Amino acid sequence: MKEDIKKAVEVLNKGGIILYPTDTIWGIGCDATNEEAVKRIYDLKKRTDSKSMLVLLDNPNRLRSYVDTVPDIAWDLIETSDKPMTIIYPNAKNLAKNLVAEDNSIGIRITNEEFSAELAFRFRKPIVSTSANISGNPAAKNFSEIDKEIIDNVDYVVKYKQEDNTKNSASSIIKLGVGGEIKIIRD
Repeated sequence: MKEDIKKAVEVLNKGGIILYPTDTIWGIGCDATNEEAVKRIYDLKKRTDSKSMLVLLDNPNRLRSYVDTVPDIAWDLIETSDKPMTIIYPNAKNLAKNLVAEDNSIGIRITNEEFSAELAFRFRKPIVSTSANISGNPAAKNFSEIDKEIIDNVDYVVKYKQEDNTKNSASSIIKLGVGGEIKIIRD
């Protein structure tokens, strides 16, 4: 695992894109502050950049570096959630412009899974995490279901967990408003 993380961080630092296991399903990732890398992921997924992607962080204390305001309810949701949860925050900052939604929001998930948390910790920046599929196709639930076109067009494919055939699922998604409004997007 350590060698995989070292290699993935090298690729991310050079503006490359990776295919990696997360706390949910396998993801395509890049430096969330690098517009060119983000564009490569949109191109690979054949997805318009009007559909924003989420980012992973290893620690909730880093949230304020990427959103202006963290609504109080977010801390409670992060602390009490027993499964992976992506929270969409208003007023994103310090991220690639083509990653942020039209309403200036951004989805962020704090990952506790061993590999993705260590990767985010070592990289020291948010990492894009979008499902490893061509837009419109079903999300791959494990590595064996990932389309060859995705595998062939990333700069690095993480070896860790490739043999794990557990059928994983995507995170829940909750959108928070500036005034603390809560909207469940995906349960």
